[in-house]
Amino acid sequence: MATTIYEFPLKEKVRNYLRIEHLLSQLKTGASVQNPALQVYFFEQLFTLMDLFDRIDLRTDLIKDLDIHERNLVHWSQYPNIDTDALEQTLRSIVKLKDKIKADRKFGSTLKEDKFLSSIRQRFSIPGGICSFDLPNLHYWLNRPQTDIQENIKTWLHSLTHLDEGIALLLSFLREKSAFVQIDASNGFYQGVADDKNDLIRLTCDANQGYYPTFSGNKYRFTIRFMWFEQETGKSPSVENTVTFALAAC
Repeated sequence: MATTIYEFPLKEKVRNYLRIEHLLSQLKTGASVQNPALQVYFFEQLFTLMDLFDRIDLRTDLIKDLDIHERNLVHWSQYPNIDTDALEQTLRSIVKLKDKIKADRKFGSTLKEDKFLSSIRQRFSIPGGICSFDLPNLHYWLNRPQTDIQENIKTWLHSLTHLDEGIALLLSFLREKSAFVQIDASNGFYQGVADDKNDLIRLTCDANQGYYPTFSGNKYRFTIRFMWFEQETGKSPSVENTVTFALAAC
């Protein structure tokens, strides 16, 4: 059985983390492409990421959450039967990464100061605004030798290394916080109560049954309703039979 994992954040901070993770993944995909027509995709994701940096104080959130995990690990180290070596290694990684982020400037500062990126960024918000006659400098860049292009991309991505590591570490802790539990949703509907400590709802379901989950809720309670991807004429778009899925409240 092929399964698909869906993730639904309960708090705005986690929503931002997931968006950043998604954009960083797309950036890496765009960076690996060696085709001028497709390398434009890299800039689209990069500028979307920079727009997020302008709207949220991501650096402060990361430092606060790393502090929390550091304190938790110190507390857990006092318990018996703890893998001390693994715990100390994780603790050192957290402290080291937190210090690096504290020493960094605001995320995206280096990118905003890049003259080439600054000269083309505004045009990407205009539909069809990146034609060669609009941005001849971008057209020139896209037709440079791949070694030069990859060197530029490597430099831009390097400025996001600590952000990438911080997001990956925090989301890893969050996803491993709770195990999946099998649930039957009568009439394709399930209502759950979230613990105040829950930040993320994860669920898996059969990818071959033709339905997908929709989610609504907050940090107190949530509902999941399964919908048909292809609605039959004259029938409800909602799944009306029992759906078995697995859920983890993290």
